[in-house]
Amino acid sequence: MSLLDKRLTELHDRLARREIRVADLVEESYRRIAEVDDEIGAFLKLDEERARKTAEALDRKLGTDEPRGILFGLPAGIKDNIVTKHLTTTCASRMLANYEPIYNATVMNRLEEAESVTIGKLNMDEFAMGSSNENSAFRPVRNPWNRDCVPGGSSGGSAAAVAAGEVYFALGSDTGGSIRQPAAYCGIVGLKPTYGLVSRYGLVAFASSLDQIGPLTKNVEDAAFVLQAIAGHDPLDSTSAKVDVPDYLSALSGDVRGMKIGVPKEYMGQGVDPQVKEAVYAALRQFEALGAVWEEVSLPHSEYALAAYYIISSSEASSNLARYDGVRYGLRSDNADNLLDMYAKSRSEGFGAEVKRRIMLGTFALSSGYYDAYYLKAQKVRTLIRRDFDEAFARYDILIGPTAPTTAFCIGTQVNDPLTMYMNDICTIPVSLAGLPAISVPCGMADGLPVGLQIIGKPFDETTVLRAAHAFEQSTDHHLRRPALQKGD
Repeated sequence: MSLLDKRLTELHDRLARREIRVADLVEESYRRIAEVDDEIGAFLKLDEERARKTAEALDRKLGTDEPRGILFGLPAGIKDNIVTKHLTTTCASRMLANYEPIYNATVMNRLEEAESVTIGKLNMDEFAMGSSNENSAFRPVRNPWNRDCVPGGSSGGSAAAVAAGEVYFALGSDTGGSIRQPAAYCGIVGLKPTYGLVSRYGLVAFASSLDQIGPLTKNVEDAAFVLQAIAGHDPLDSTSAKVDVPDYLSALSGDVRGMKIGVPKEYMGQGVDPQVKEAVYAALRQFEALGAVWEEVSLPHSEYALAAYYIISSSEASSNLARYDGVRYGLRSDNADNLLDMYAKSRSEGFGAEVKRRIMLGTFALSSGYYDAYYLKAQKVRTLIRRDFDEAFARYDILIGPTAPTTAFCIGTQVNDPLTMYMNDICTIPVSLAGLPAISVPCGMADGLPVGLQIIGKPFDETTVLRAAHAFEQSTDHHLRRPALQKGD
């Protein structure tokens, strides 16, 4: 068993007894990357020199009374839309191919305080726009369970790296399901916190009213540890919520007796693969065995969520990406004859097809004469979706359904069919529109690929979400399964 497969508390105990060093964990991470990443494509940039220096510094703490951070010594992968000081941040786009930031995102400062070790930057769909990680400007990411399949997106590199054992944990970002859906496809845990719980400062913006950073881990306990490290108010982020951060680890009691669970019928209807549906019902029976009760509930406005999301997110993307004009930073075309030509060619050459599609959709929705018909109406639908959730949470502690309607699909099968591609996020998008916390945990297999269970909670009630997820996890063995991945397989 790899060192990176062991529980966090066990690693910290072994470090404290000086049976292993942080350098051993870092070397194990780079050894595994060298072994399998040519096949997976999870990493865009490694930070080996700095990581080894950090490991040396942390190792000097061993055997002393110096306090150690909550994530002490753990190798981490960072999605490449999270700004990292002096380490290239590309958003998997030609537009930012050589961008080296001069500051850290707030979450990176908090990881440093928690004393984790940054291994490198992880591949993604360009500017976080996609559900398959086929939209990277550099190379697609492949699913460790089946390399003919996608890992999900946009945090596909983050999910694949954790599933393949390349890092201990990873950070991703979730706009419409970009942490949860790849976590489901890759058979790991992915947590999207409540909007505003984790600072967005230093996250390259896609859709500012939806974007949220969260952890991807091998188990629920690790997700609680990482969330503990990165959550909390940040004065640098105007959308950061001023709320107290509870002790998430204390929530992992394993006790869900009396918990009331709602199962949205809209998430279990037409289009959901029968094997996925059966895995979710099996999970609900497991919750019953643990003492919880569940019943069907309706979220009637969920059917409009997909349309509303792609209008709102694309509109915000159109605004946020207007700054990439070839003047101040980013790619500048060498073939322009004048200023307007330079703008047009820089953006044409710098952005991929999916980013262009969403910019054009958003620009249209915000244009004169169409704002009220599209963007304003989508925001009204968003309010109705949030109201549906509020009414459901007046009766239930959590809601449960599938994370994605199917398991991972084959690479290339949906890339030319954007509407079908967008449907992969149909179970996660309503949660994002409402700004709620949700976690995806493995709940079974279908045709050799993992199935994800989505547990949705009330705003800022991550403790209940984690408690339910941990109780389910500890009563099953789904989270212990690993892909049989070796170089050349």
